Amino acid sequence: GIGAMQMAFEQLKEKLDKEGLFAPEHKKPLPAMPKCVGLVTSKTGAALQDILNVTQRRYPIARFLLYSVTVQGNEAAPEIANAITRLDKGGRVDVIIVARGGGSREDLWVFNNESIARAAFASSTPVVSAVGHEIDFSILDFVADLRAETPTAAADLAVPDTGLIHEDLEFYRKEMMRSLELLVEKKKRRMAL
Repeated sequence: GIGAMQMAFEQLKEKLDKEGLFAPEHKKPLPAMPKCVGLVTSKTGAALQDILNVTQRRYPIARFLLYSVTVQGNEAAPEIANAITRLDKGGRVDVIIVARGGGSREDLWVFNNESIARAAFASSTPVVSAVGHEIDFSILDFVADLRAETPTAAADLAVPDTGLIHEDLEFYRKEMMRSLELLVEKKKRRMAL
């Protein structure tokens, strides 16, 4: 029942915490401008579409490498752990998002699996956990380099907003022009003396 599930969750959480899998010093920063985002999720789920839609709006130059997996049930844990490991070892992605939309506690239970936690911890590529909704927490959330409250939030966190980048560039362009104009005026006055 729920009590047994919660007890198993707490025992695994305590075990992995004691081993240092949740330690902040092991958290890797996400790249500022990833070229390729690895996605570990179901190819038919809403989570995939949410991530693609947000990323297309924010950072249309991003590429994706989808490793489609089952996100619930008995076969899901080894598939997810294997996907994280293969994307990491493949060297083609700059960040890995493990995503699944909301569901019942039982639907999301697979993300409390030790093999998934260990695969995420062993990954040299940063891993973002985007499982369920804001109130849902899994063991993967504690091990991942970053927890996103939803798959949509994962897309917001994993890629920059090119609109803001363009605004920054325009600001710096104007500042450079203003500095150059001041420098030219200063030189003109000096030459006039």
